[in-house]
Amino acid sequence: MMNNEALKSKIQALASDTEFVETGQYLTASVPYRKIHAICKGLKEGADTAFDYLFNLTGIDYLEKNQMAVIYHLESTEFHHIVVLKAIIPTRENPEIESLCDLYAGANFHEREVYDFFGINFKNHPDMRRMFLDEISDNIGHPFRKDYVDEVNIIER
Repeated sequence: MMNNEALKSKIQALASDTEFVETGQYLTASVPYRKIHAICKGLKEGADTAFDYLFNLTGIDYLEKNQMAVIYHLESTEFHHIVVLKAIIPTRENPEIESLCDLYAGANFHEREVYDFFGINFKNHPDMRRMFLDEISDNIGHPFRKDYVDEVNIIER
């Protein structure tokens, strides 16, 4: 089994501008958002990494920094490695990032959910449309964004 130092080396070989955060339960890497597909492909196809399972994917709104982020939790079911990849998108206006659906079937649901609630578009996703909020609700925006306003259902205190 590979230790965190060896995993760091593997990830940095795929993207030299990766930064690591030593907090939490898992090794966490802040990776360039434009390289997320190549990094995940390399980690999945690497014989000594084999990250074959995307077990979580979520979005974050950094309103104060005018950024969005997508967080990926990957696991190797063969080697039992787990890594968290954090891809910061440097804008909140029409944010987009490459889809991982061609690498991980489970990304389909997660990416659609993040699109629906955060408004992050996943390029090359096979079915990028809302899944919880229906298509006619496009004019309401994305309710998990920090600047979201709902005059009817949200009560300000």
